[in-house]
This record gives sequence, C-alpha cells and structure tokens, in this order.
Amino acid sequence: MVAKPLVPVLAATPRKCRNLMLTLINTNRMQPPIAPLGLDYVAAAVRAAGHDVEFVDLNPCQDAEAVLANRFGRRSPDLVGLTFRNADDCFWPSGESFVPVLERDIAAVHRHTDAPIVLGGVGYSIFPQSLLARTSADFGIWGDGEAATVALLDAIGGKRRWDDVPGLVYRQAGVLQVNPPAWPQPLRVPTERDLVDNEAYFAQGGQIGVETKRGCARRCSYCADPLAKGRQHRLREPSEVAREVAALADRGLDVLHLCDAEFNLPPEHALAVCDALIERRLGDRVRWYAYVAIVPFPDELAQRMRRAGCVGLNFTSDATHPAMLAAYRQPHRREDIAQAVARCRTHGITVMLDLLLGGPGETPETVAATIADVQQMEPDAVGAALGIRIYPGTRMEALVAAEGPLETNRGLRRHDAGPIDLLQPTFYISPALGAHPAQLVRDLIGDDPRFFPPEEDATGPAAAAGDHNYNANRALIDAIAGGARGAYWDILRRIRGRD
Repeated sequence: MVAKPLVPVLAATPRKCRNLMLTLINTNRMQPPIAPLGLDYVAAAVRAAGHDVEFVDLNPCQDAEAVLANRFGRRSPDLVGLTFRNADDCFWPSGESFVPVLERDIAAVHRHTDAPIVLGGVGYSIFPQSLLARTSADFGIWGDGEAATVALLDAIGGKRRWDDVPGLVYRQAGVLQVNPPAWPQPLRVPTERDLVDNEAYFAQGGQIGVETKRGCARRCSYCADPLAKGRQHRLREPSEVAREVAALADRGLDVLHLCDAEFNLPPEHALAVCDALIERRLGDRVRWYAYVAIVPFPDELAQRMRRAGCVGLNFTSDATHPAMLAAYRQPHRREDIAQAVARCRTHGITVMLDLLLGGPGETPETVAATIADVQQMEPDAVGAALGIRIYPGTRMEALVAAEGPLETNRGLRRHDAGPIDLLQPTFYISPALGAHPAQLVRDLIGDDPRFFPPEEDATGPAAAAGDHNYNANRALIDAIAGGARGAYWDILRRIRGRD
C-alpha cells in the first residue's frame, strides 16, 4: 500500500443530521509523527451524536498560522478542540516544554475564529487546572474525551448545564470550576478510526496505536497516568478491540502499539484480549508491542501474547536494588525481572527493560547493582533513563518535598528560573550520584551495546546518538523513512545492531 503524504487539513464527510460543527486540531509536533489516536475516537463519538467534525493536522505544517487562517476563513465552527498529548519530552537534560507551542496555537485560533476552544488529551489531563489558567482557552476536558465532548456540544447548544459536562474545567465569574474527571465505566470506544490519515502516519511513524483499557490501579510513586486516566482499570470489551485491530489490518496497518499503561494488568483481561485476537487469526496478520509490568507475567500469558501477534515488550522494571524498588513502589524483585526476560526468550518475544535511575535514595552502589544485575539477565535492550520527572499529586513529589524546600533541593534539575512550577519540566537526580551522574552511569554501562545510556550532563557535550529520546531523533526518522516498522526502541536497537 502506498501511503498518502500527511496534509494539513482533512475534512470529514458531512452528516445529514448536522447539529453543530466541531473542528479538532492536532497540536503535537513531535517527530517521528505519532497518530492522534484520541482524536479518532472523539470524532466517531461526536459524529454518532449527529454533529459534524473536521480535522486540522498541525504536525506536518511549516506555517500553522496560514493553515488556520485558510481553514477558519471559510467557515467558523461552533467549537474548536485542541489535543495536547505531551506537556514536554519527559527527558533530562533536554527538558523541552511543549506548552509555548500550545499557547501559540491557541492564540492563532483566536485570531481567526470567535469559536470557543476546548483543550484535551493526556498532556492536558495531567495539568487540567494549570494549563487552563495559563492559556486563553475557554474550556478543558480532564479525562476521556468521547462522551465529554458530546456533552460540551450539548451545553453550547443550550441542551445541558456546564456543571453537567463530565471532566469540564471552565471559568465562571473569573474563577476556575472543575467538574469530576471524565473516567466512565464501562468503557466503550468507537472503532471507526476514519478521521486521521493513519496510513500516512504509519508510513512516517512506524506504528499505529490501539487501547485495550484506560486507567491504572498501580501505585508507582512517579507515574502520571492515574492523574490523566484514573486509578482504576477501565476495560474495553476484548471483541471490540479485536474488531478494531482487524479493521486496521485490512487497511495494511499491521504494526501496532498497545497504548495501555501496562497491558498485563489485570492479567485476565490481557488473556481475554489475546484470545479475541487469536480467534480472528490476527496473530498471523499483525505485529504488536506493549508496555508491561514485571508481575504478574505468567508463562501462559507470554505464550498467548506471542500467538496473538506480540513481538516486543517494554517492561517497567525501574531497578533491581530493593531500596530503589521500594522508593518507586514496585511490587517485583530482581528474580521476577530475570524470569520475565527468560519467558520472553522462550516464546520468541523481543524484550526491553526500562530503568529509572537517580530517584530519592539512589547511590553509586545501587546504580551499579542494578546495571550489573540487568547485564546478567541479557535482555535485548535496556533504557537507562537518568532523572525522575516530578508530576504534581504523585508520591514522588511528596518524597522529594520531604527532603526540604524544593527551591533549595540540590537534587532538582530544571531549565527555567524563578519559583518552582511543576508544569515546567522538573526532574530529580539524587545528589549522592555526584556532579556528573550521567558519566557515572555511562562508566558503569561500559561498552555494552544493549544499553541506551543517558546523555552527558547538561554542562557537557551531548551524546544524542546513543540515547533513546525519540523526539526529533534523526536516526529513528531516517530508519522509518527507509521502511523500518515497530516500537521506537526496537527500531533503534536494530539500527545499532547494524553499526
């Protein structure tokens, strides 16, 4: 299949029963481009409610101002929805915030239409009040956007009260009002996937996303996912997931990434999803990757995942030293990680272990122990991320605050001056790792080719060729253009294997 190039504006087919018009805008500029999965889901829900939807994609645009002027010069919608996928690149020492780009996009929309603006997406939902207060957007939706966007359109049309819109953040008499987050149970997601040009994204991005659930019941001290999607697993019907995967495969979109926080939680749901994929014989038609927790990962699940088409897993391993596992609130132990790697080996699944180095209590000894343990396990790839992104409302924020005032904490790393604002990329690296923690980690890794080592410290030369910051990663972009497909860590692993 020859994919069409990404184009700035994709218009949807009008519905005869049109009520209101919604314009959805993708603000994510990250490269390689990642298809805005949430907008596909929201658009289908809004259409099913009888409204019209159109799409403006700013990802490939060189001149967003011109694109928006052209779009809104022809017709003004009733509501403009901007998705905000990432607040920043979550990577120290680059620490690139995407908030300034969002502010410019909002200002540009305001210049060309009087329609109200609503913000949504995971990046927004982590900071729902802060982002609405900082920007000139009119509304925000904290949580799932499908039913909430329909309810907001009803409110704009006079059919519903503002305080009856799930997850709505809005201003009333100059004061921010925050409705309870939109985390519906049961979770039902439209499967049409016909708003976004997913074929073009597949050609330039290497994979297409699918969700089997939302929310996470784990209590990892650093994780922002529960802030955006809730602290309970909200499960999709496995047959619905399989139907969506089959439809994507029919369009030639046969390399997928399951976007769940941890695919194997709860394990019975993961097994049911695998069974639904196997029943449709999709294991022979698609290759997919997933994020997974170390436990539980029984042999039966590994076997069934492989039969269902799974080819690669990224494990949330974090560390092997007991002190650091406790700091991160991880229930697994070193032996569990080794067993998970061994099971992937048995069933022919490529395995990546993601480490989080530098958290509260980290020392050169704990780092050395984790790296040595992981080297003995022999995974296919290891991400050695240095620096913990601190999100408001997490246990990690409390752990760091317990060390004393954030303004004087020697472990805090950030690029902006002034008062601490966790909306800005703010990281923690244990002061016990010394003045050059990245060099310490790189020395411990040595020349082990399986590791993606951290970049040099901000005061030293960058080593971007070796890290796995996916944003604007030239080697990754070129590999995808050359035909590589799969999870980004796996593509980079294969590139390095050829070096």
